Amino acid sequence: MTGSDVRSADASPNAAYRAFWRWHFYAGLLVMPVLMLMALTGGLYLFKDEIEQFQHRSLMEVAPAAASLPPQAWSDAAVAAAPGRVAQVIPPADASQAARLVIEQAGGVRTAVFVNPHDAHVLGAIPEDGFTQLVKRLHSLDIAGPVFNLLVEVVAGWAIVMVATGIVLWWPRGNSGGVVTVRATPAKRVFWRDLHAVTGVFAGAVIVFLAVTGMPWSAVWGKEVRKFTTEAGWGRPSIPTGAAASGHDPAHAGHNPDASALPWALQETDVHSSHQHHAMTLSLDDAVARFDDAGLKRPYTLAIPADPGKAWTASSIPDQVEQMRTVYLDSADGSVIADIGYGQFGPAAKAIEWGISVHQGKQFGLGNKLLMLAGCIAIWLLGISALTMWWKRRPKGRLAAPPRPASAGAYIGLAAVIVPLAIIYPLVGASLIAALVIDLVIQRVARVVKPAAQS
Repeated sequence: MTGSDVRSADASPNAAYRAFWRWHFYAGLLVMPVLMLMALTGGLYLFKDEIEQFQHRSLMEVAPAAASLPPQAWSDAAVAAAPGRVAQVIPPADASQAARLVIEQAGGVRTAVFVNPHDAHVLGAIPEDGFTQLVKRLHSLDIAGPVFNLLVEVVAGWAIVMVATGIVLWWPRGNSGGVVTVRATPAKRVFWRDLHAVTGVFAGAVIVFLAVTGMPWSAVWGKEVRKFTTEAGWGRPSIPTGAAASGHDPAHAGHNPDASALPWALQETDVHSSHQHHAMTLSLDDAVARFDDAGLKRPYTLAIPADPGKAWTASSIPDQVEQMRTVYLDSADGSVIADIGYGQFGPAAKAIEWGISVHQGKQFGLGNKLLMLAGCIAIWLLGISALTMWWKRRPKGRLAAPPRPASAGAYIGLAAVIVPLAIIYPLVGASLIAALVIDLVIQRVARVVKPAAQS
């Protein structure tokens, strides 16, 4: 980068515009590649059920029959095929579906085994961390380790910055071209400028929604908000007297495979049996029967605790968030410790759970999925058009960042947009400070280098 990349613009009425343009550029430079990865994987994960059905139809479907064997027979068959501890059981919703059991094997490897519930015939086994789980881990950046999951909050926060500053840059100011229509042809830079602006203004609300509703999965904000809302009585309800509940760490569900089957508000809650000093005597057959008798809608995910002092958990999360429900059973006598539905959540947890459901394209059916997919496609259009627009205007051999306004007052409007985000999202604030320091260092270096080069 040379000094001309960071030259100060003359003071002018457009100084505020230049400030927004400069930080819009830096926001895109910082996060657009990662945001495009998250859009690609998020767009794929919207169709998780359809992808898995296409990949594993022969494992997931069985010939209907009038009678089924008890769940323990499914478990015995699954363990014979893939030796280990049965960690999860997903009973079939109807007679045409296979039972799915997750086996935890040596080294923490987890294998999904599909069993015909009518005769306990093993249909096949696949790694639980299959294609759609790989997509999910890429989307959360969890695949690169917990540290990289911190980027979820940074990227989502800066995506909001990009949309906000982009709206300011798009504002017509008396111009008619490039407001809602695209001018010229792809050979011209103005075409890419208009495509970028028009795509951003139409998709901005969806992108901001995806960014905000993606925050619950972040390692800092998500954990702290879950803790704060629970303590304030706005999150999950209290566990009834007679049972013990405690948080577990780490917060992100990717570190606890069974937690991902629970609603967001309950993913940091370990529920212990009231008979913690007794051996676990509840059988799988009895547990499934009790969850069914409780009216829990299949297919639910039943988690079998490795620790005999912890409760058995089954959670049903249908497409409509209002129907979600989680039931906890005492591992000793099978009594219901807690039965938690959406209606019992506090207002904050309700809003977050609803946002997650819409984010995942579930709440309103196919139209919901297509709208979220449109947001993901728009992010790619924005990234490609921004890169092309920059390439066409860049001076050879330089980054060509928009010039810095000479007046500090030009940043007042920009601060009004960015500072609230930095307060709400701590990692965004930290990254903002880092970006400001880097920008100041570059400016100082440029002021020293330029006179020396001219002498």
